[in-house]
Amino acid sequence: MKEYWTSLASILGVFAFCQTILQTVFPPELRFASAKLLNRIFNCFSTYCYFEITEIDGVNTNELYNAVQLYLSSSVSITGNRLSLTRAVNSSAFTFGLANNDSIVDTFNGVNVVWEHVVTQRNSQTFSWRPLPDEKRGFTLRIKKNHKHLILNSYLDYIMEKASDIRRKNQDRLLYTNSRGGSLDSRGHPWESVPFKHPSTFDTLAMDPEKKKEIMEDLIDFANGQSFYHKTGRAWKRGYLLYGPPGTGKSSMIAAMANFLGYDIYDLELTEVHNNSELRKLLMKTSSKSIIVIEDIDCSINLSNRKKNKNNGSAVSSVNSVSVSSRSYYDTGVGGGGEENGNSITLSGLLNFTDGLWSCCGSERIFVFTTNHIEKLDPALLRSGRMDMHIFMSYCSMQALKILLKNYLGVDLDDSVLKELEEVIEMARMTPADISEVLIKNRRKKEKAVDELLEILKVRGERNGKNGDVREKDDGDDDEEEEQEKRALDSDSPKQESEIEDDCKEGLEEEEKIK
Repeated sequence: MKEYWTSLASILGVFAFCQTILQTVFPPELRFASAKLLNRIFNCFSTYCYFEITEIDGVNTNELYNAVQLYLSSSVSITGNRLSLTRAVNSSAFTFGLANNDSIVDTFNGVNVVWEHVVTQRNSQTFSWRPLPDEKRGFTLRIKKNHKHLILNSYLDYIMEKASDIRRKNQDRLLYTNSRGGSLDSRGHPWESVPFKHPSTFDTLAMDPEKKKEIMEDLIDFANGQSFYHKTGRAWKRGYLLYGPPGTGKSSMIAAMANFLGYDIYDLELTEVHNNSELRKLLMKTSSKSIIVIEDIDCSINLSNRKKNKNNGSAVSSVNSVSVSSRSYYDTGVGGGGEENGNSITLSGLLNFTDGLWSCCGSERIFVFTTNHIEKLDPALLRSGRMDMHIFMSYCSMQALKILLKNYLGVDLDDSVLKELEEVIEMARMTPADISEVLIKNRRKKEKAVDELLEILKVRGERNGKNGDVREKDDGDDDEEEEQEKRALDSDSPKQESEIEDDCKEGLEEEEKIK
């Protein structure tokens, strides 16, 4: 044994001596050049190529590194032995990722690639305005050389899109509103945000199931329609008009749409917008995958039917100038002093906001307008391309009532009780909000809730029948309200050239009178 250790020490000594000789004979520069030459020779015969993706690119954060980290988190099994666990700011979920110096195999279009998470200690830092982390982190991508073009042309773009979807799903929804008076926040943004926690979904929405299914399918087609919109040369946006009596669930519908798609909501308050230029700037500062909402548009701005005003002898400017007014505009019949307060935008500016050149600044955005009186809106705002889908939010139907009973009481009623409710629900013309209040008040006493609701529906139905408030219906639907929409759209039919010239002349004459 002693002889073994003696011979081993001799070998190590000879090796150390040879290493000293080599370091003396071959300077570091020569050794570096030799290693580089050998590496090139190895790469010539190797079938693989390697790409380094570092966490820090100079002094800036590498977005591709963060995207790869998120993307791989969706591929790593949580049953692994060594995983990193993180939770981002405003996130509602935990993210699993590769541990230090671990690797994983991914497949894209039938091609296998290898990702390795490399973590090394950083050398002593020189002076820097931005201190760097002690550890140097990065990913190494190994692919075959004959797959290089496929991976670089499409795989990395796929990773960026996938990471964006994961980030949006993990983060809580945000509700934005434009700053008061057009002011900017500390970061120079005109929007202020709070977490969006509205629990409304299409499952809990009190609406006819067939209509909900139609809306959900339309939303899915829109969200998955990037290639379609690009192929047809259309901006990737869609408009929805929600109209109907107050309390029929228009705001809940918007919340359900946002939760269904995972989009943020921008609640645009027109009374705080000074002019068209500020309106465009607000649009430019909205993000993709978002819903831009203008609620009660018939009250916040004067968008009345120009043709109706013309028939009534109202003076209408040819430039379609409109002034911001108070919410009581249509209640009092008198426009608020919007121009006196310095808040003035034009109908043309609002139309360009929804369907003009500026509307394509961004992608995958939805515009939602709500109104209680569709007949008061200008037909130019209602046409396809601006408001593509018109959704009538009606009084509570029997199908909607069943959803409310399930949501608040969680019970299945007897057929006899359901038949009694069905006989009076249409005549009562109660909104889902009114019925919900009755059920909430008596949610601890379910039988009392049903009895009281049935009594209220009967009283409302008898009163409406005596006052003649209930219009005749063909098949139980609210045809009268929908007919108002048809009349509004018909009034916007294409005009002949002579009619357009007459309108222009009349507008010029009215402007001269005003001057």
